[in-house]
Amino acid sequence: MSPETPLDVLINLTQDKLDEAGRNLSELSTRRREAQGQLNTLDGYRADYTQRLQDTTEQGVSASNYHNFRQFIATLDEAISQQNTIITQIDVRLEAGRKQWHDEKRRLNSYETLKTRQIRQLQYREQRREQRASDEISAGLYRRTRQPH
Repeated sequence: MSPETPLDVLINLTQDKLDEAGRNLSELSTRRREAQGQLNTLDGYRADYTQRLQDTTEQGVSASNYHNFRQFIATLDEAISQQNTIITQIDVRLEAGRKQWHDEKRRLNSYETLKTRQIRQLQYREQRREQRASDEISAGLYRRTRQPH
């Protein structure tokens, strides 16, 4: 096996960064889904309690019960607002994570392209060296066959 070149080191480091960016992106996506699930649950609670308040109001409700319903709905509204803020923050981090992943992927592709060119150049030089050696051998054989013994 050939020794590791500086370009190989760069490729390995960039691959590690790409893998880390991918794991980070996956974790953020999971957190985003969980946060959205919590928001959906809160929205469901709010809709349920709003409907309960409406049903209770139609049947007649005491002022304290009405106040308690309104206070609980206000608490849910605050929780929904906070959850929306959390989702917005995660979305910002997700977008930054996507950009980082794409940047690392682009960098890795560039290094791999350079490595491919480097390999092709080495193969070309090796083929030229082998061709020269073959030509020298052929020329030597030709000279020997052409010389009188």
